[in-house]
Amino acid sequence: HVQLVESGGGSVQAGGSLKLSCVASGLPFSNCGMGWFRQGPGKERELVSVISKDGATSYADSVKGRCTISRDNDKNTMYVQMNSAKTEDTAVYYCAACLRANKNWMREDSYKYWGQGTQVTVS
Repeated sequence: HVQLVESGGGSVQAGGSLKLSCVASGLPFSNCGMGWFRQGPGKERELVSVISKDGATSYADSVKGRCTISRDNDKNTMYVQMNSAKTEDTAVYYCAACLRANKNWMREDSYKYWGQGTQVTVS
């Protein structure tokens, strides 16, 4: 069955860095568009970054220049590196897998599978 396991969440000081990982199984990872979304307290889930099966990337304006999304198809793993963390980055971060055909890759409802999320707290 499909599993998406996030790791790397935790607490970081403002200005610090962290790296989140998402390990996927039970899906055709190398053929799947992937993404990171987040949900802060009292907010709707929003885009962080997405990466196509071919390695093309896109970022939300709020993280552009501070985050780098990547993937390792040999390890069925997607990453996001966040630098210069801000308090407004505090959120639960979710791994999204397998972009649906003909869907907008920056929309959360375009993905088939979701992880449980990992908490990031920036202070």
